Amino acid sequence: MSVAGRISSITTTITPQSHSSCSPAAILPLRLHKTRTNHASLRCSNSSFFNPIRITPIITTKSLSRRPSSIQMSMEAGVGLMGTKLGMMTYFESTGKVVPVTVIGFREGNLVTQVKTEDTDGYNAVQVGYRRVRDKKLTKPEMGHLEKSGIIPLRHLQEFRLQSVDGFEPNQKLVLEELFKEGDLVDVSGTTIGKGFQGGIKRYNFKRGPMSHGSKSHRALGSIGAGTTPGRVYPGKKMPGRMGGTKTKIRKLKVVKIDTELRVVMIKGAVPGKPGNLIRITPAKIVGKNIPKS
Repeated sequence: MSVAGRISSITTTITPQSHSSCSPAAILPLRLHKTRTNHASLRCSNSSFFNPIRITPIITTKSLSRRPSSIQMSMEAGVGLMGTKLGMMTYFESTGKVVPVTVIGFREGNLVTQVKTEDTDGYNAVQVGYRRVRDKKLTKPEMGHLEKSGIIPLRHLQEFRLQSVDGFEPNQKLVLEELFKEGDLVDVSGTTIGKGFQGGIKRYNFKRGPMSHGSKSHRALGSIGAGTTPGRVYPGKKMPGRMGGTKTKIRKLKVVKIDTELRVVMIKGAVPGKPGNLIRITPAKIVGKNIPKS
């Protein structure tokens, strides 16, 4: 008789008893062991066919004590605005001091599209829309969300998490002069200019090697780790890769000038992104003054 025939005959004659009262368990499988006569014989992985070892799954306390997911979002010092970066220029103060500033303009928008409270959403936040577009530029869910409050089609929607949302209502217009004044400190965030794949010198300001003829390492990265120990590259090693194109925030920039006729604001210094990029302006966070310490 062949090996397959022996296995089939044994499995039909010997069947473990089913225990309906037991909890779901796994029966250890049978294993084929090779004997000295060069044919496969059937052995059981446990002591007997009639008393199979049952393994009950262990339930750890970690899976039972799973905490509910909470909203992980930074608290803002106040509601802000969204604008469009126009470029940089030189601003001369009344004393003759030259100040490099970034000019940020404002298109149609900066309307309150939704007010979230702890009762409805679990946290307090104000959702603001910016930059009016045509209806066909948005999806039906986006159009339905805006039409619920009777708001025009807006391209960008962002939230500002606040301690209190009193005084805000849907379709409310946010005015630049009421939120910011000249001399205020603001936090400006945006997407940096993408540089593509760059080496370690440009990406992390590494030093280069000698440029002489005998040097074999001019702009190479160099050693990235030891050999036998640890025998691998540690995670987070600074190496060549994609540079730029990430969200960045510049903190505590000064508002130099607000021009109501041109609808622009001039902020001292450089802000992330190239001309035409979306910019988010919020009041600067000062722990203990306009935001809680915890």
